[in-house]
Amino acid sequence: MTDPNRTDEAALVARIARQDQSALSELYDRYVRMLAAVAFKILGSLEEAEEVVLDVFCQVWRTAASYDARRSRVDAWLFMLTRSRSLDRLRALQRSARARNASVQEAHVQWPIREADTAEQLDLIEWRGRVSAALERLPDEQRRVLELAYYQGLTHTQIAAQTGKPLGTVKTRIRLGLNKLRDALGNGG
Repeated sequence: MTDPNRTDEAALVARIARQDQSALSELYDRYVRMLAAVAFKILGSLEEAEEVVLDVFCQVWRTAASYDARRSRVDAWLFMLTRSRSLDRLRALQRSARARNASVQEAHVQWPIREADTAEQLDLIEWRGRVSAALERLPDEQRRVLELAYYQGLTHTQIAAQTGKPLGTVKTRIRLGLNKLRDALGNGG
């Protein structure tokens, strides 16, 4: 039996491939909060997470024609893009921080840190709480592989090696865990 939500989302991506902005807007509305939460967990910065999510949806707009529904679900594709972009951004930030710290130490200069506005912080705290609570309700084996994939940045192969589970089992647990998280958090959060 075909999942109607999966078919609907694949149709959205097909419309995006035809440059339908309303389809992109609908997909964005469905996933923006979940993807931002994943990016924030990896990056620890609201601003950086927002940038990653915007980059992901720009990439979706540019590459929607190459999406293949037989290879992955739309949600898995979006999570993979977000994770990949977040890890790339994290590496770049770490390189930049190392360079800045070396320069700052040499010049004895302190950089000001901009704090997120209070409303943003409260929204983020609330969303993080919801994501954490939803993760806690997952079976241990699904929560563990999701944490390794999204919070520690491990590949499926690395997770299989670390947990001693077959690669197919790891992929299945990630997919099931993501589906349960999506159901627990709802489409719009």
